[in-house]
Amino acid sequence: MGMDLLNIARTGVLASQSQLAVTSNNIANANTQGYHRQVAEQSSLDNQRLGGNFFGSGTYISDVKRIYNDYAARELRIGQTSVSEAQATQIKMGELDQLFSQIGKSIPQGLNDLFAGLNSLADLPDDIGIRNNVLGSAGQLASSLNQMQAHLDGQMKQTNDQIAGITDRINEIGNELGHINRELMKSQGEDMSLLDKQDALIQELSQYSQVNVIPLDTGAKSIMLGGAVMLVSGEVSMSIGTTAGDPFPNESRVTSSAGAQTLIIDPSQMGGQLGALYEFRNETLVQAQLEVGQLALGVADAFNQAQSQGFDLSGALGQNIFTDINDPNMAVGRVGEFGTNAGNANLRVNIDDTSALTGGSYDLTFTAPGTYELTDINTGVVTPLTLNGSQLDGGEGFSIHIDSGAFVDGDKFEIRPSAGAAAGIKVEMTDPKGIAAAGPKITAGTANSGNTQIEILSIDRNNVNLPLTGSELTYQIDPVANTFTVFDASGTLVSAAAPYTPPTITSNGFSFDVNTTSTSTESFTFDFTFAEGDNSNAVAMAQLSEAKLMNSGGSTLTDVYEGTKLVVGGKAKAAAVAVGSAEAVFTQAYNRVQSESGVNLDEEAGNLIRFQQAYQASARIMTTASEIFDTLFSSVR
Repeated sequence: MGMDLLNIARTGVLASQSQLAVTSNNIANANTQGYHRQVAEQSSLDNQRLGGNFFGSGTYISDVKRIYNDYAARELRIGQTSVSEAQATQIKMGELDQLFSQIGKSIPQGLNDLFAGLNSLADLPDDIGIRNNVLGSAGQLASSLNQMQAHLDGQMKQTNDQIAGITDRINEIGNELGHINRELMKSQGEDMSLLDKQDALIQELSQYSQVNVIPLDTGAKSIMLGGAVMLVSGEVSMSIGTTAGDPFPNESRVTSSAGAQTLIIDPSQMGGQLGALYEFRNETLVQAQLEVGQLALGVADAFNQAQSQGFDLSGALGQNIFTDINDPNMAVGRVGEFGTNAGNANLRVNIDDTSALTGGSYDLTFTAPGTYELTDINTGVVTPLTLNGSQLDGGEGFSIHIDSGAFVDGDKFEIRPSAGAAAGIKVEMTDPKGIAAAGPKITAGTANSGNTQIEILSIDRNNVNLPLTGSELTYQIDPVANTFTVFDASGTLVSAAAPYTPPTITSNGFSFDVNTTSTSTESFTFDFTFAEGDNSNAVAMAQLSEAKLMNSGGSTLTDVYEGTKLVVGGKAKAAAVAVGSAEAVFTQAYNRVQSESGVNLDEEAGNLIRFQQAYQASARIMTTASEIFDTLFSSVR
């Protein structure tokens, strides 16, 4: 019996020693990120029969378990993905909001300064100093638009770099997880330190993308990103990366590679930081760039058009202040050709009406034998286009020109009418005398339909027949027969009905375009008298500040910028609210994991005392057993 006591005491000491070791390890790792609490399960040894009774023979540690709740861990990963996505969106939207609110405020200020200069010019239309100030304000406005585009391009590059950096880290994690899986296969998933490291890596991975974990019988885990992209399968690691965008190379795409096969994946469906960055770039940043470009086109077109309707200080027809809206420098990036196209069509987008532009982008598709369709990417609205010669008509304020080559069935292009305009806008005028402050007097007939506009193209002041005050000329235009008849100020016929090739009429020292949808005869009276003190066109240009020139007559020039700024600000505010909600969900999931798997120092301290006392008690049994043996030996000597 003494020998049994000694054996029982020995097992008790060993078991308590193991319990103390496990508890001590928990305490030591209380602040270790990703550590899961361990517990030693203690069981009784089989009873031994002695006489007619069964007596216990001691205890042993049957297992050391890692406290892990798969459901709680999954909820924590989901919470981590959501909070990381929300935080990434908040950071990017905050940066963009600051860009529009701080750096970009020079754009509306530049517009205000330009209109203020034109108001001053209207008071003193022949003052060279004021004219210089007007040109300086125009130059500053163009520079502000250039700088804004440069900052937006910087945001694009930074976002692409962040996406590339995340894919690099995901690949590093994938390789580490593959190595851990190989080691876990050797221990059949029993190495708890490796399991902790594996979970820590998976938790980090869930920052970058939604993660699905598939446990394997071998103890390893396969990892999928976003439910569709396999990153780790057993011990084999795949990789993801970035490649040039299609159709716009500066908008990089994300790829998934396994062996020699590479696929393009959609990060917006993956969530996490990767999905947030991709969605921010494609849905917000590109749109902001297009709307700033829309403003640049509106500014250039409005002032250039106004110039064309007036006279400069020499009496000549006004020339462009800003770069022409269809200049190659303003047209960069309007067409993107998809790499899958089989045809060789070379396209060019021409802006026809800046007021009809939406600041959107479109997909142009061709279906043989002759169907051209334009799909608004934002709204999904499909518009059939009409091919007139080499020109596709039907776009919102723009037309598409086929400069060379031909389409093949299935060819696809992305059309961005306002792309590149903010970078390309410049002040072309260098001589302040060229500002067309004076204006002609063009009077529409009282019986006109109101559906006809006149645009002066050229004036020859050396022509003796040029209409001046007292010798005004009235043109009656028949848009059906394409003829015009001219009368003098007294109503006397000057020239009988003569044909013209729409839309241009050239007669009596000047030419003009007739833009009409009318089918009835329209009448206009022209007076091109010029005086240096005339301010009528300067007044008209100053009034552009209140004119609803953009978005089909719904917005002023300033409204375009302010509208974009408000949208960005609204998204930034929504992102901040989303972060708060996501953090609350994540904290709840984290606390649940900690309540089960985390180390509670108070609890472990109690266990330490309890196991210490058990160790001491077992040691005392050993002492008692030794004393019994000594007494027994003494009695038989």
